[in-house]
Amino acid sequence: MESNRTHRLTPQLVLGLIVVFLGVVFTLNNVGLIDSEEYLRYWPSLLIVYGLVNLFERHTSSGRIWAAVWILVGTALLLNNLDLTYIRIWDYWPLMLVLIGFGMMRGSISRHRRVRNFSGAIGSESVGTDENSVINGIAILGGYKRSNNSQDFRGGELTAIMGGAELDLRDASIKEGEAVLDLFAFWGGAKIKVPEDWTISLQGVPILGGFEDKTRPPRADTGKRLVIKGYAIMGGAEITN
Repeated sequence: MESNRTHRLTPQLVLGLIVVFLGVVFTLNNVGLIDSEEYLRYWPSLLIVYGLVNLFERHTSSGRIWAAVWILVGTALLLNNLDLTYIRIWDYWPLMLVLIGFGMMRGSISRHRRVRNFSGAIGSESVGTDENSVINGIAILGGYKRSNNSQDFRGGELTAIMGGAELDLRDASIKEGEAVLDLFAFWGGAKIKVPEDWTISLQGVPILGGFEDKTRPPRADTGKRLVIKGYAIMGGAEITN
């Protein structure tokens, strides 16, 4: 019986190839067969390749933005190493804050647009019947803890800056479609508890931080899907059920 297997060039595969390449170069340098400096001057091209793979593999706008960042950084460093130009890459690190800020603004605008379109689709008579359908939680140098039992939960925003945020959605429900939660954690953390019949889709971007999905997948597809977007910068988010 024949089986057709297709091997995709994924970001993880590229990282593996990069590690293998560096290991081979350092080994050959240590045994005196090559001079590693002649090869390592081209190492930024690995960042460019990694960015290109992410650019084609990622299906979210935030993923593509960070893929472009890898490509730009790799290109600048490669040009420097080849003495074609001189750019102090670290002088431009604040541009990362600009990208993160634009990402947060875009997420907030998109979320409000989704809520408005959904409200218009269900009719003017039912708009505003559930005040808890959208949450907006902020924890700055402190804590935010809230439970939500909305039966028409649509998402919202959750921000933790040098603080902690905890959101309990175990008594909530998604009436139809999906709910989108935009999360921003900077030197802080967020913990989200969801019902057991929800499916979680993590689309956030971790920067020296992480998103962790500890939920058990539902036994059957109920169509209730929570999409978590945003950024975790030197912080993290944990989702459990």
